[in-house]
Amino acid sequence: MPIRVATWNVNSVRQRIEHLLTWLRECQPDIVCLQEIKCVDEAFPRLEIEAMGYNVVTHGQKTFNGVALLSKLPFDETKSGLAGDDEDAHARFLEGVVTLKRGVLRIACLYLPNGNPVGTEKYPYKLKWMSRLLEYSKERLKAEDPLILAGDFNVIPAARDVHNPAAWTGDALFKAETRESFQSLLGLGLTDALRTVTDEPGLYTFWDYQAGAWQKNQGLRIDHLLMSPQASDRLANVGIDSYVRGWEKPSDHVPVWADLDLEAA
Repeated sequence: MPIRVATWNVNSVRQRIEHLLTWLRECQPDIVCLQEIKCVDEAFPRLEIEAMGYNVVTHGQKTFNGVALLSKLPFDETKSGLAGDDEDAHARFLEGVVTLKRGVLRIACLYLPNGNPVGTEKYPYKLKWMSRLLEYSKERLKAEDPLILAGDFNVIPAARDVHNPAAWTGDALFKAETRESFQSLLGLGLTDALRTVTDEPGLYTFWDYQAGAWQKNQGLRIDHLLMSPQASDRLANVGIDSYVRGWEKPSDHVPVWADLDLEAA
């Protein structure tokens, strides 16, 4: 059986817990990266998720941000926080390692800064965060283990990944500097999982709550799974569970998952 790795910005795990549990039953992922859990560690609905057979690790923050890792495989190690800025208190990064039959699989769950409005300190913070992620990736790729960066990157990689690209030219998600930073990650040898299986435009992972964006399919693709060569070589399938966006009171993001021909220990 392949290992299924998924990412989902749940936009408040306590508000979406029933959605999350339903999707976990339907999708049956082995490892899940959650973003914007929007709660401290103690408030995370751990028991309901553990009852489904998942090990749970969180890096929470009151009201904002927050990331979590769920895994049916036991964690060998976990670490929170992205190196490179000791003063960055945002809960945006969580790393986990699980043992495979051969070697290990390393997962980095991340919630990259939005960066808007561009004319404020928020955009330089976004670019610096991406630079730190680049350094992290360089270091981790040296181990030549399967590595997956999974999460809400708040990056629209290309025009085919957004409805009406012209409307987003000056936005932090689509500015040239943002896309160049994303390309720098790919330049290290990381692969955008979805784009290894399809070049189709109009495949989105986010639809705004405003102006009927979901109903009109006016979306963005900003949630990604980036894989090292050792992971992408084992890639069997990729999917976007867009139907989840049609549920009552949904997150504005939907899950993205990938199946890898890797064997658990």
